[in-house]
Formats: sequence, C-alpha cells, structure tokens
Amino acid sequence: MPDIIHLLPDSVANQIAAGEVIQRPASAVKELLENSIDSGADEIKLIIKNAGKSLIRIIDNGCGMSETDARMCFERHATSKIKEANDLFAIMTLGFRGEALASMAAIAQVELKTKRIEDELGTIITIEGAKVKSQEPCACTDGTSISVKNLFFNIPARRKFLKSNTTELRHIIEEFQRVALVNPEIKFSFFNENRQLFLLNKSNIKQRIGALLGSAYNNRLVPVVLASEVASITGFIGKPEFARKTRGEQYFFVNGRYIRHPYLNHAVDNAFRELIPSDTFPTYFIYFNVDPKEIDINIHPTKTEINFQNNQVVYSVLNSAIKQALGKFNIVPSIDFNVEQTIDFIPPPKNKEIKPPAIKIDPDYNPFEVSADKSKGFKTKPTTGNWEKLYKGAEIKKADEQITANSLPDETQQLIEPKEGEKASESNLVFQLHNKYIITSVKSGLMVIDRQRAYERILFEGFLESLSSGKGISQQQLFPETVRFSAGDAEILKEIMDDLKVLGFDIDEFGDNTFIINGAPADLNKAAGVDILENIIENYKKNLKDFNIDKKVNLARSMAMNMAVRYGRKLHQDEIKSLINQLFACKVPEVSPDGKPIVRIITLDELEDKFS
Repeated sequence: MPDIIHLLPDSVANQIAAGEVIQRPASAVKELLENSIDSGADEIKLIIKNAGKSLIRIIDNGCGMSETDARMCFERHATSKIKEANDLFAIMTLGFRGEALASMAAIAQVELKTKRIEDELGTIITIEGAKVKSQEPCACTDGTSISVKNLFFNIPARRKFLKSNTTELRHIIEEFQRVALVNPEIKFSFFNENRQLFLLNKSNIKQRIGALLGSAYNNRLVPVVLASEVASITGFIGKPEFARKTRGEQYFFVNGRYIRHPYLNHAVDNAFRELIPSDTFPTYFIYFNVDPKEIDINIHPTKTEINFQNNQVVYSVLNSAIKQALGKFNIVPSIDFNVEQTIDFIPPPKNKEIKPPAIKIDPDYNPFEVSADKSKGFKTKPTTGNWEKLYKGAEIKKADEQITANSLPDETQQLIEPKEGEKASESNLVFQLHNKYIITSVKSGLMVIDRQRAYERILFEGFLESLSSGKGISQQQLFPETVRFSAGDAEILKEIMDDLKVLGFDIDEFGDNTFIINGAPADLNKAAGVDILENIIENYKKNLKDFNIDKKVNLARSMAMNMAVRYGRKLHQDEIKSLINQLFACKVPEVSPDGKPIVRIITLDELEDKFS
C-alpha cells in the first residue's frame, strides 16, 4: 500500500491560512493598518473601491523596507516582531504571526512599493496568487504603499460568499474605527470610491471618539480612570440614558490592541444593572494597560481574543472602575455614611424645670357627629352615626350570586357592554388587563392577545404592502430636523433611503454623514422622527446580524417594532374592536414579526385544572 501522507504545497497552505486570517475585505484592511502602525507611521491613508473587493490600498509614512525585506515579508511566518518563543509573552506590537501578507498574496493581486528614509530608491513588487511576477527598483516616497486588488480572484467560491457592498463597507468602517480609536496620535484619512469618509487629525481620545462617531458623543461620555497593580484602566463610558438597542459602541483595548472579551462585557453590564432597560446595552471605550507577561494574545489567528492570567481580578477591577465613574459624576444616587449629620439645637437653661407635654382628651367626641357649631363656618348636616353610611354604594353579594363583569376594578379592565336586547351570554366580553393584554371569551375558553405584538404584526404587513406597491403617505414637517449619524449608520441609511421614502419618510442627504428629515409617515403617532430613524437603524442592524432576511422585510420589521403603540396607554373601546379586527385580517395573526406568539388560548380544561 503506497504512502498517503504528504506535505501540502505552499500555495494550498497559504490559501488555508488566508481562510483563517482574511475572511473578508475588512480583515485585510485590519492587517494592513496594523502593519502601518507597527512601522512607526504617524500619517496613514486608506483607499478602497467596490467595498474592498476590487481595491484596498494603504499608504503610510513609516520606516519602509529594504529590497530584501520587501521580498521576505510575503513568506509564511516571516516577521520582524519575534525571534524566539519567549518573545510571545512580551509582545507590544500589533502584528507578529507573519501570516497576513502571505495570505493576501495567495488570494489576491498585490503590489507593494516601499522605501526607507536612508535609501535613494525604493522597491516595487508585484505578486499574483502567491507567485512573484516582478521585482525592481523604483522612485517613490518614504514609507510603504500596498495595494490589494481583486480579493479572492482565484477562489470564486469564497468571493461568492461575500455580502453586499453596503455590508462589506460597514465591516471595513468598523475595523477602521477600532484602529483609529486606539491611535489618536496618528492622522488617518479614509476614501471610498474617491469620496472622503473620514479625515482624522491628531487629537486626544475623547476628540477622536467625537470625530468618528459624531460631536453628540462629547456630552454623552463619562471618564473612567483607575490604576491598580493588575491593570491600569482609562477611557469613557456612556451615560445610562444613551444606552443602545445593539452592542454597537462597545470597545475594549489592551495595550493598544482591540479585543473581544465576553467576560469583561459582563463586568460592564453588571455595573449598569438597574440603570438601563434589560434590552439595551451601554456604550463604552475602555483602555487597559497590562504587563504583556500577564496576557496571552496568541490564541486566535486574528488576534482579537486574548487570555488574562487573572481574569477574575481584572473583572473586579473593571467593575469597580465603572461603578466609581458612575458614582463620581452623580450618574447614580449615592449615600455617604462618613458624613456626620448634625442638628442645630439650643439647650435650655441649666435650672429650668422640664415639663412633659400635656394631652387633652375629649371622651364625648364622636368623629361621625359634626355639629354646625364645630364645623367652624361650614354648613354640614349631622350624620346619623350609622356605620352603613361609611360604605355608601356597597352591595353585599350572596355567596351563590354570580359576579358580573361590572364588579371588576376599572383600572384593570375595560368592558364592551352588550347591545340592548342582546343576552349577556351571547355578548362578546372584551377587556384590557394592565393596559398590556386584551382578554375575551371564546367557545373553548379565554383568548389572550398581546397588544404590543398585535400592533407590530398589523404595521408590519401594512409596511410590506406599501413597499410592494410603492405607495406611502408622507406628512411634511413644519421645521425640518437635521441629524448626523456615524459613518456605518449613514451607509445603512443610504442603503434603505429609497425604501424609507416609499414608507413616507422625506429625507435628503446633506453631506458629512448628515441628513435632513423634511417629512415622516403620517401615522408616526407624533413621535420624534429622529428618534424613530435611529431606532430603525439599530433594529435593522440587529436583524441583519441575527437573521438572514430580505432587505424590505428587515426594514418593515424595524419600522413596525418602533412605531407600534407601547404598553401603558389605555385604549378606548372602539380602538380595541379595531385592533382585533385588523389583527385577524392579517395573513399571519398568531405570530409577531420577530416570531413571538400574539394570541394564546386558555382552555376551559386548563381553567378547571387551576381550581382543582
């Protein structure tokens, strides 16, 4: 039997590595930006076309490379960052595995121009599918310029799995923001299709956050500072009232590297407990400075996951830092038990006799008999003194008397009375329970309707019909509203702009991620158009992440979930009837747009079991 184990060719091994390191254009952007930062550059330019599928270009003014280094950097596991295994426990650079450039060269057409400051000429190298096409001297500026063209050109199956340009661009913006947030001392510029998305000058961290995510964040953030032997923590947290529906603006950075860490996420969420609703998430930008020997970053190819040697201690330190910041800036009420409470009291003279207070009691006083003389001017008739008068209007029911619907409290129900001449048994008894549920009788028992979800289903199918027919009613606003979004949210809004106009929104793009809302759907329930639009984008992103659904279905679902009447408002009888009729006129009245039940039937057998 012949031998069956053999070494993989370098081209195949590089493509396997590329599948781990370069998953999409955003992965290549991340690796190239980190290489530029490691080169010591203080000015970096990012240029992309076709959401990075056609072109990703990074230009920096870093140290550059020699002719030999320029060729060696495309070999697998070729790196200048480490020399021996012990170096893995003292890493302060962003890249060190030596796989990124080799992986890109295996699945794309790469052109590298680089020049050191001390050299007169630079080097240009062209590689395609891991094969070097050319290498020669060239005249270029100091630093490095690398272009990655036609990503996955030789792996059509991988390219087919890339998402839409809007989705891929949003991932690139996220990676760009992660790198820019932790390097405020570097000037960044970002161009998409020859249009400038970002121009970030050198600044401090708070200014960089505002430049990336909008100036509104300047008033939403609270600083966090805590130094300990385990880790030094700095950064900012968002005020509780600005919590978001998705985990969007949540960033951890350790020694200048963006990381994901669910355990630390829980530490922040725990600190915000009881300050924000359970379905929202706080905003935070937390920067850790930790001894490299205390962490292990070589556990994932993309280096976004790390291990702390003392996870529980870091958890406690972070939780304390967040709580301290919330209390220090009066975000949460606090009690200072160390402050001595004093009362101004003047003592009586030394020889003065202290008399206890006297209490006079009228044994003949009857609170139920008020005479005209005691009323001090109020003309009131004396009561008879009968205790029954205290409970005027009360009716004592016999044990075998049937309790009618009118005997239930008004604040927990609302009845639809039977029509004149109609028997009570034939009437359809409907009432509200805690302004949240609608309860009515059916042949098999009781039917309970979740009011909120019913509205969502009605609006959802209405919006879908509008998107299909292309007809929507818009109500122009007297004073147009101007709103600025982050770059990622702005791209989503541009993607769904045409569909929003069909639904009734009249929105114009104003430039610099700013939009003007001239009109909104007529049935917006007097809600602020800006708030609704922000919630629609948040829900759209959440649905995009959780479900692989059609764009129009996603938009209709987001609109319905934000425009439905919330719990708490009491409905009138005609509104209840209309709601029930509209619900059962829907195609799928039993399930809400997000798959939760709307209607529940409590059978007579289940009720009998409860009383057995």
